[in-house]
Amino acid sequence: MTLPPDDARPVRTPLGRLALIWGAAGFALAAALAGGMALHAQGIASHDSNAPVTYDAGKIVLDDRANQVIFSGGVTVNQAGLRIQSDRMLVNFTDSGQLEIQRITATSGVVVTRGNERASGNNAIYDFNRRIITMAGNVSLRRGSDTLNGGRLVIDLASGLSTVDGTASGSSIGAPGTPAGPGRVTGSFTVPQNRNP
Repeated sequence: MTLPPDDARPVRTPLGRLALIWGAAGFALAAALAGGMALHAQGIASHDSNAPVTYDAGKIVLDDRANQVIFSGGVTVNQAGLRIQSDRMLVNFTDSGQLEIQRITATSGVVVTRGNERASGNNAIYDFNRRIITMAGNVSLRRGSDTLNGGRLVIDLASGLSTVDGTASGSSIGAPGTPAGPGRVTGSFTVPQNRNP
């Protein structure tokens, strides 16, 4: 399966870009002020979304009429060091001589990993045309010992920016033991320890 060319991606509006950049800049500033998540080249957002995709599943059902493949039974998808795992995945594709993946929808216990970064949530959509992974429902993003928790995580593979929102579909999310109101993003960052007395 191959991916569509970059020029087939829809163009984002300036307002959409501004909102994404503002959210990412706010996160980066908060991270820097709090000691910050260590920036590593092996993070999910630095992933090569044009690399080939491999898969492993207990069962695969191909629906040619709907241009869909349904994977179930401990599904794992790999792409250039990025791993997506869930109980079930629906893959939408186009077929113009060869199969081209358009979207992967993963449900039930979704985990996305790359290097020392791990994102988990109830559901995820990997849109190959837009080069965006969106996770929703009890989302947790971990990089080493640093954590962010929220309702929705959007990872823009083209820009390398990630955004965490407090709610997804009106849910209230808070880290266990943390007093967080509806729509809040919670987490913790490690702080460099002063080694001098």
